[in-house]
Amino acid sequence: MKNELIALLCRKSFKYSETPAFKLVSGRMSRFYVNCKPTTMSPRGMFLTGHLIFEAIRNSGASAVGGLTFGADPIAMATAFASELKGQPVNAFSIRKTQKDHGIVKWVEGDIQPGEKVVVIDDVATTGASTIKAIERARSEGLEVVRAVILVDRQEGGMDHIRAHVPEAAAIISRDELVAGWKKTVRTS
Repeated sequence: MKNELIALLCRKSFKYSETPAFKLVSGRMSRFYVNCKPTTMSPRGMFLTGHLIFEAIRNSGASAVGGLTFGADPIAMATAFASELKGQPVNAFSIRKTQKDHGIVKWVEGDIQPGEKVVVIDDVATTGASTIKAIERARSEGLEVVRAVILVDRQEGGMDHIRAHVPEAAAIISRDELVAGWKKTVRTS
């Protein structure tokens, strides 16, 4: 499944340039661009992502999986769906970027209660800042973050920053694996 997901990401979500050509959120230029949404929102991408993330969290003791909207949302939903198929249901949740200011004011949306063990996920880690923000907001709502799982690690220090907040953190796919997959795709096309 992982190799198929790498190939799908290379076709739909990954761009590579020998010289820095892609502007990141930080303003820095990079040789790599990753936008997982075309993959994680496609039927096959949902299937692969959901199953791979579920395998990464299945023994965590978590009752829910989620992260900062919008990157984590399709992954959380795909993981919850895969967990039901595997007979070990795990709920999905979403963490808002801005706090709700009406009704019950909160950061986290989903069928989840304070005290539950959760896994925070994200689509891509560069510096880890968005994942760390999600971890902090989940904790502020009384959730126990037991693990963090990133779909794609850009290998730019983000995973180390995340591990400073959640020691049990892992990535499914590395930038090096995407580059290797991309180069293989270019050679065969």
